[in-house]
Amino acid sequence: MTKVYPNAVVPQCQQPLSTTVAATRSPLVLTVWKKSLLFNCHGFTVYDSNGDLVYRVDNYAAGSKAEIVLMDASGRSLLTIRRKRLTLLDNWMVYDGETVANPRFTVTKHVNILNTKSIAHVSITGSKTKKPIYEIEGSYTQRCCVVYDDKRRRVAEINRKETVGGVKLGGDVFRLVVQPDIDPTVAMALVIVLDQMFQ
Repeated sequence: MTKVYPNAVVPQCQQPLSTTVAATRSPLVLTVWKKSLLFNCHGFTVYDSNGDLVYRVDNYAAGSKAEIVLMDASGRSLLTIRRKRLTLLDNWMVYDGETVANPRFTVTKHVNILNTKSIAHVSITGSKTKKPIYEIEGSYTQRCCVVYDDKRRRVAEINRKETVGGVKLGGDVFRLVVQPDIDPTVAMALVIVLDQMFQ
């Protein structure tokens, strides 16, 4: 049987992924497993191509998903995702660390019957222009999405993961391909928000 998590040891001193991807200028391929490492929790476990743990999400309160924290391998909070209350649209605010002020960006579920390809868009919070910085197209439930930047370049993709023999794994294990033009932490935050919007 194919192993989802080849190396379960948490690296002690790991260079941030954003600097690693930018330095190599090649895409980063992450394996995302929709399962928490902790017993009786919901979340995500993310591994790099070497099988090392990169990110994790452990949601203790299965019923309440109003706040989700994306952590690195050692458990340090990187981004906090909060659902925006009292709004007609499905909006999620993403904050640095565990702060509660000045969100970094907003992800909004796209509801437009004229443009059926787009499922969500990402905007800088407080920006005077309404133009999104990222547009997400495809189907998250099928694990087939592409994130485009404002110049229509592919900056991240979500694909079904296949074994060496070509057999596709279930929807709980998939690949996140991150280009050097986007921070891998932001790309993973988008995966978490899409999971909340389309689960």
